[in-house]
Amino acid sequence: MIRPRLELLARSPSFGALFLAAFGSGLGTWLAFVALTVDVYDRTHSGTWVSALLIADFLPAIAVGLVLGPFVDRLSRRRLMVAADLARFGVFAALPFTTSAGQVVALAAAAGFATGIFRPAVYAGLPNLVGDEDLPRANSLLQTAENLTTTAGPFAGGILVGLSGPHAAYWINAATFVVSALLILRIPAGLLQVSGAPSRGHLRDLADGFELVRRSRPLRTVLVVWNVAMVASAGVNVAEVVLAKVSFHAGDFGFGLLVAAAGLGLAAGSLAAGPLLERRPIRPVYAFSLATMALGTALAAISPDVWVAAAFAAVFGVGNGATVVCNALLVQRGAPDALRGRAFAVLMSSNMALLTLGMVAAGRLTDEYGPRWVWGAAAAVAALSGVIGFGLSRRVTLPRKAPEVEREPLSVQAHAAEPGRRA
Repeated sequence: MIRPRLELLARSPSFGALFLAAFGSGLGTWLAFVALTVDVYDRTHSGTWVSALLIADFLPAIAVGLVLGPFVDRLSRRRLMVAADLARFGVFAALPFTTSAGQVVALAAAAGFATGIFRPAVYAGLPNLVGDEDLPRANSLLQTAENLTTTAGPFAGGILVGLSGPHAAYWINAATFVVSALLILRIPAGLLQVSGAPSRGHLRDLADGFELVRRSRPLRTVLVVWNVAMVASAGVNVAEVVLAKVSFHAGDFGFGLLVAAAGLGLAAGSLAAGPLLERRPIRPVYAFSLATMALGTALAAISPDVWVAAAFAAVFGVGNGATVVCNALLVQRGAPDALRGRAFAVLMSSNMALLTLGMVAAGRLTDEYGPRWVWGAAAAVAALSGVIGFGLSRRVTLPRKAPEVEREPLSVQAHAAEPGRRA
C-alpha cells in the first residue's frame, strides 16, 4: 500500500523535493518544540507561560491571514518559502543565547510569523506539482512526512533535552531550515503557481479571499469545523506537558513520549486518509476522523499512567492526521490557483485566532483545575466538531478539476509500473 504512493515522489521530482524539505525541517522543528516547551516551563514552572509560548508561535499567523494573504498569490511562492526558511534559521541560531523566558517567547513569535507565510504557500502550490487524480495521495504523503517527524522529533527531543538541555536541539533545527531552503530552490518557480495573481488593490485582494471563504461550501465547512476543533487542540497542547510531568510524574521523557505517540498516530491517520478519500465520499471520513480525535483525548484524560495515555494519544493523532488531509483537500479543490494562497491564509488565520483564544483559557484552566479536566473538556469540544462536520459536509463534493498548469513530464517507466493508474 505504501510503495505505490511513494512512487509519486519519483514521478514528480519537485513534489519529492517538497516532501524531503517538509520531512527534514519538521524533524528539527518537533525536536525543538520539546526543547522550547521544557525550556520555558523549567524557567517559570507555569502553565500560563507555556500557553504564552504556544500563542507566540501561532499568533503571527493571524496577522498574516488578515493582512498579508494576497502576497502568497501575487509574489513568487518559492521565494516566500525560501525566505521563511532562512528567517527561521536565524531565529533558532539565536535561541541558545537567550537569557529569559520572555526572549524565548519573542523569538518563537518571529518563527511563527515565518511559518505563517510558509504553510499557505506550500499548500497553495501543491496542486500544481501533481496531477489532480494524485492530489489526495500527495496530501496524504506530505502530511505523513510532517507527522512522522512529530513521532521521531519529540521522542529524540525528550532524550536530548534531558541529557544536554535545549541548546543542541535549537542548533539542529536551525540546520534543517537551511537544508529545506536548498531543496525548495530545486523546484521550478513556475510549477508552484500558474502566474502571479493580478492585484485590484491590497484591500480588495484581501476582501476577495474572505469572500471566497464565505461563498464556497467546502471552504466554509473547513472554517467552521476546524475552528471548533482548534479549541480542543488548544487544551491538549497547553496541558500536555503538565499532564506528563505532574499528573503522571513522568518528567521530560514522559512529555516527549506523549507528543511522540500523538505524532505516530498523526502519521498513521494521514497515510490512511489518502486511499480512503480516493474511494469514499468526504463526509464519513471527515466525521469519523473528528470523532476519533475526541475518543482518544477522553481516554487519555482518564488513563492511570503515561504509557496508557500515550496509546490513547496515538488514537487522538490518527483522527487529527486524517482530518488535516481532509481539510487540505477541501480547500485545494474549492479554490482556484489565483486565490488559493489567500484562502489558505484566511483559514489558517481564523484557526490560529481560535487556537490562541483557546490557549489563553487553557493556561488558566490547567493551573486552576489540572490537566486531566482540561483534556476531558477538549474531548467534548472535539466531539462537537465531529457532529458539526457531519452536518455541514452533507452537500460537499470533491470535483476533479482540469489541471491549471503544465506539470513536470512523467517518467514513462514509472508510469507503466503502476497498474490501474487513471490517465
